[in-house]
Amino acid sequence: MALRQIRLVGDEILRKKSKEVKVVDDKIKQILDDMAETMYNTENGGGLAAPQIGILKRLVVIDMGEGLIKLVNPKIIQKEGSQKVLEGCLSIPNKIGKLTRPAKVTIQALNENGEEIILTGTGELAKCFCHEIEHLDGILFTDFVTEYL
Repeated sequence: MALRQIRLVGDEILRKKSKEVKVVDDKIKQILDDMAETMYNTENGGGLAAPQIGILKRLVVIDMGEGLIKLVNPKIIQKEGSQKVLEGCLSIPNKIGKLTRPAKVTIQALNENGEEIILTGTGELAKCFCHEIEHLDGILFTDFVTEYL
């Protein structure tokens, strides 16, 4: 595993659309492991998307305290309700904003073994699913902020 450099706001890669992963092979597993190590070694890291380390692949890692989730080609298949949240981003240090997110989100993805999974998150996990999956399409949380703290 290796620590990767987190790309910061202003880096054009953060605004690009990531490519679908065709095969979950050892290279993809290594990237996921590197992403997890980078996230765990960054203050306030609850999730990380591949573009944040300069890789335009549809890969996400999340750990909101319930254990590591590795996602390949994640997509949101259902949203329910709404919640007002405070949000930040490792690629936009020292900026916290208020915005509205779905209260419950169901996603479909592949796990690190290439097996299809469906996960549902509420509260903070729902927020994190939205935030990280948006990174894969070049969308940043600042696009939706109603007020900065």
